[in-house]
Amino acid sequence: MFKFIHAADIHLDSPLHKLDVYEGAPVDQIRQATRAAFENLVRLAIDQQVSFVLLSGDLYDGDWKDYNTGLYFVSQMRRLRDAQIPVLIIAGNHDAASKITKNLKLPKGVTIFSSNTPETVQLSHMGVAVHGQSFASPSIKKDLSADYPPAQPGCFNIGMLHTCATGKEGHAPYAPCSPDGLKSKGYDYWALGHVHKRETLNKDPVIIFPGNIQGRHIRETGAKGCLLVTVPENGKPKTEFIPLDVIRWFGLPVDASGADSGYEVIERFKTGLDDLINLNPGMPLVVRVILSGDTVAHKDLVFSMERWKNEIRATAADISQENVWVEKIKIHTRLPVSKTALETADGPIRELTAVFDEFRDHPESLSLLAAEELSALEAKLPPELIEGDDPLLISDPEWLSALLEQVKPMLMQRLMQKGVSE
Repeated sequence: MFKFIHAADIHLDSPLHKLDVYEGAPVDQIRQATRAAFENLVRLAIDQQVSFVLLSGDLYDGDWKDYNTGLYFVSQMRRLRDAQIPVLIIAGNHDAASKITKNLKLPKGVTIFSSNTPETVQLSHMGVAVHGQSFASPSIKKDLSADYPPAQPGCFNIGMLHTCATGKEGHAPYAPCSPDGLKSKGYDYWALGHVHKRETLNKDPVIIFPGNIQGRHIRETGAKGCLLVTVPENGKPKTEFIPLDVIRWFGLPVDASGADSGYEVIERFKTGLDDLINLNPGMPLVVRVILSGDTVAHKDLVFSMERWKNEIRATAADISQENVWVEKIKIHTRLPVSKTALETADGPIRELTAVFDEFRDHPESLSLLAAEELSALEAKLPPELIEGDDPLLISDPEWLSALLEQVKPMLMQRLMQKGVSE
């Protein structure tokens, strides 16, 4: 029996987006988050006495700003060398060979796979063969795994691959491959990287993404870490997820339906946050709060938005002993609108209802609008509006559909209040 660690997407020294701008946020802890998570990985490897560590791409977030990143990584590799734990690394799209212009000599026992052709590293004393190839450039469109060698007989064979697999939302389509193609190699375990959400593509053989080890923004929510893999005598690996993160991100939906006042909405937020804190004891949390539902409190929430947002922030700091930071608050509540009133309305309300119904019942109309009218407008928007963790995707039909659902009740309410149907 032997054990190894499979991790990926370390993104060493990558910032946690915009979090350090908030009053009271632990700036030093935020800036050191990826390093602290990586130190947790190294400590786990030593404590568990694993036989080796696999890092499946994007160890770095890009070229080093200076040598401090490299010096830090070398220091951690020395700890594993001293514990006689080999480390095998492939480069991904963020740290492809063409992007990294600085380097330092790595300690003995650390292997970085070539970007020119697939290589095989033999861990002969364990009967393990590890196959892998690094990215030569950030944008690899071919299936790198197609050129990997067949499994070596009599060995436990592992494939390391940085890939989008069959395509994952939010991830660039690099080095695509299929589970069937990977299975055809006859390997016992595929250690994938690139997709930041933990996912098993196949159970026998195991083909798996471990996710990244530290969430960095609101699209990387929940516990983040690595896989501790145990291979018993029968050669059937068993995986165990081990959290490594030091700050954790969550979306926190709050249903305000039927709430009589803003204070009742705050109480519901408090209940939801209490539950989240209890599920993640001792862990610093970053939350995005989404208020939704039909409520008479909607008008107050919107017209006194700054006040209620700060009520939420103050409540979070109070009940968490300042261990929770509210990253953003979205108010998607609506004033209650009678369905009968909408059905019997005439004039502009009826016309507006027909437009919304058309887009809902015929999504191809929305797709046509996005492609023909809005894509050109999106191209003119400044980069800061269409990039990052909360972009304006005005040429995306799904994004537009969700936006229409938010806008419809507000428009209807305005029209009904003005009595335009009379």
